Amino acid sequence: MIDLQPLVHGAGIYPQCLTELLKWYAVTFKDSMMLEPPSWFKSFICCEAALQLPFFPFAAYAFLKGGCKWIRTPAIIYSTHVSTTVLPIFAHILFHDFSTSKHQGPETVQERLTLLSFYAPYLLIPMLLLLTMLYSPKYNEVEKRKKK
Repeated sequence: MIDLQPLVHGAGIYPQCLTELLKWYAVTFKDSMMLEPPSWFKSFICCEAALQLPFFPFAAYAFLKGGCKWIRTPAIIYSTHVSTTVLPIFAHILFHDFSTSKHQGPETVQERLTLLSFYAPYLLIPMLLLLTMLYSPKYNEVEKRKKK
């Protein structure tokens, strides 16, 4: 609910408490991308809405039920997609000149690293999921065929 707000900012779709939460977060941690998202960042949010959100209920079902090998391919697609979208965000946080931004962005190395820490789980968790899908025998086991 928070992540999708930059797509429809000011449309009055979200409850005031959620828009205030987004504003508080963005101002406190100087995440100007959430208040003034660049076009490339909006494209990532669109992918999140169209690809990632539908994945979550299926993944939750598969992992709660356990032993659902069909989740392997969707989980690999999801984890590689999310991981690769986070890398440009990291680069933007670390190297962008925020002095021209309408909203204040991180200025010091400490502020940039703090903001980076909010996005880090979006790299770490998908990478753990990817490694699990690639190397866990539970999801990577090849079925043995019976000999006739």
